[in-house]
Amino acid sequence: MTLRRLVAPRGRMVLSVAGALALGVAGCSAPAPSPIPTPVEASAAASATPVVPTPTPSPSPQPTPRFTNPADTGLAALLPSTVAGLPLVVAPIGEFALTPGDVGLAYGEIGLDFASLAIAYVEQPRLTLYAVRTDGDPVSTEDLEPHLATAGRYLGIAGLDREPWELITVADRQVWTRPGDIATAAGTVLYTWSDGEFVFLLIGADDTLNRALVAALPGEPQPPTTPNPSPNPSASGG
Repeated sequence: MTLRRLVAPRGRMVLSVAGALALGVAGCSAPAPSPIPTPVEASAAASATPVVPTPTPSPSPQPTPRFTNPADTGLAALLPSTVAGLPLVVAPIGEFALTPGDVGLAYGEIGLDFASLAIAYVEQPRLTLYAVRTDGDPVSTEDLEPHLATAGRYLGIAGLDREPWELITVADRQVWTRPGDIATAAGTVLYTWSDGEFVFLLIGADDTLNRALVAALPGEPQPPTTPNPSPNPSASGG
């Protein structure tokens, strides 16, 4: 065996191994393809996304009692300077601590719309008037009925009693009235009424004077009465 025959096969083997290594290196250097997500994986990824809840609108704020009393020249102008020839004193706002909210507590949900308050009085015979302006829905005199008992107690009536109140007509307007009780002075009469925008609460010891003031202030006209139909003469026998 010659040296050429021994060397030649080994050279071919070296070349073969070198070629295999080159192919191996080339195969390792190529990037592996990214896996394509299956439909199940895509659905799971979508469900993992956080869901932002739809914001719930906040309710409109409800009215609350007003415990400040702004100057209201229009309200003060409603009050006459005299009643039945006696001075009616309109108290300056700075001289009393009451507010629309204080009086409004006696009128329930209607009182939440009391916006300004005026107080007037006659010294002798004693009479006191509370007049308030509302800035909500119009208030009728009949709307005041559920609050008559608390309105009376606000003026010093003992306890809560709706029964003595009655709806009457004074100077062609509807008003609620009731007499005083053991907790008030003799001859005391109470009134409360509305003209839609203004609500009035009055207490006085002389009912002639009380009614004169009711007549001098705005009010709700008495609804017209429907006359009863005349009997049909032909309906009678004969």
